[in-house]
Amino acid sequence: MAKHRVLSLDEMDRELIKQIEPDWRKMITCIECGSCSASCPAGELMDYAPRELWRVMRLGMRDELINSRTFWLCTQCDACTVRCPRGIITRETMLNLRRWGIAEGLELPAVLPQLRESVEMTHNILGEDNDTRLIWSENLEPVPEQLTDTRRGRAEVLLYAGCVGAMYPMAYSIPQSFVQTLEQAGVTYASLAGEEWCCGYPLYGAGLGEEVAELAQHNIERAMELEPQYLVATCPSCYHTWKHIYPQNSPDGLGFEVLHASELLAKLVEEGRIKLNELDWVVTYHDPCDLGRKSGVYDVPRLIINGIPGITFKEMQNNRENALCCGGGGDVAMWEADVTEDIAERRMQQAKATGATAIISACQQCKRTLLQAARKTKTRMRVLDVTELVWQAMEKGEVVG
Repeated sequence: MAKHRVLSLDEMDRELIKQIEPDWRKMITCIECGSCSASCPAGELMDYAPRELWRVMRLGMRDELINSRTFWLCTQCDACTVRCPRGIITRETMLNLRRWGIAEGLELPAVLPQLRESVEMTHNILGEDNDTRLIWSENLEPVPEQLTDTRRGRAEVLLYAGCVGAMYPMAYSIPQSFVQTLEQAGVTYASLAGEEWCCGYPLYGAGLGEEVAELAQHNIERAMELEPQYLVATCPSCYHTWKHIYPQNSPDGLGFEVLHASELLAKLVEEGRIKLNELDWVVTYHDPCDLGRKSGVYDVPRLIINGIPGITFKEMQNNRENALCCGGGGDVAMWEADVTEDIAERRMQQAKATGATAIISACQQCKRTLLQAARKTKTRMRVLDVTELVWQAMEKGEVVG
């Protein structure tokens, strides 16, 4: 199959393209330059890199498309989109291919039905009792009463921890650090506790976007009952969902501002409500895809890091809109863990090359994947979320690394 000659309109199977891609007119403007394939973190691990997959689709090669793993290995990081000269949002086409595959009854990743059932039945991605969503707070002494205060209009901040931060032990320290920071800053806050449901982004990313509406409606109603000034998510995926997807389910608005945790922390620093002590660390920063490329938040985490006395900050070779994905997005870690591990190890090599002793991110999933990569590659580097870094600087100002 030729890879470089641009297809003419007469050669394309426009009916198949339209069946899969609603924005098919933009898709057929693809000049097959290969920017998407070259920038794809999973491209080398796919049976067809994105450019080749477009050609398969446009030629109407249904059997090849049906048997392809490519669209299930997309981490939805948007690295391809920022480089596409035609402005094609490849992530959306990959999502449409997943939707098409589900509708066509194709063989799906084995864990996808389990993910769907877990969120539907238990309202979290693990299938655990959702009433345990505050289990991460049990190591705090004492457990803050504000976390279970559900009185209307009492909280300045409504903390939305997300499934990973609330239910994965490796990420517990992120909401723990954030809450302790809020306590020290005198910020009133609350949570939805067991009434916090999965934001729905894992289903959205799996091609089950129509199933997000019920989750969104529940979460929006519960949040609006508390009348917070801000809803703050420690997870960029949850933040992106609340900021960009949920408003579609609430035409009259949410009634509060949606912030990522880093944005609120920067605000508290600027207002002088928290003091950052000296940390003699050399650090680098990993841009989460959902916070950076998808939501445009690049400067705020860097302002926080550089605002800590004693910190030496070093950028990785690929940063900001050109940052490499950690491999943890697009649900890929659930059904192709080896692909996620391969991508994360490449990112850790870039971090190691800076000479940093700690890699900071602003995403609980990024922390999990990068920490696992550090352990697997025996890389002596701390992996922290920006909320944890701030709490370290506030709590003791101790010298580490």
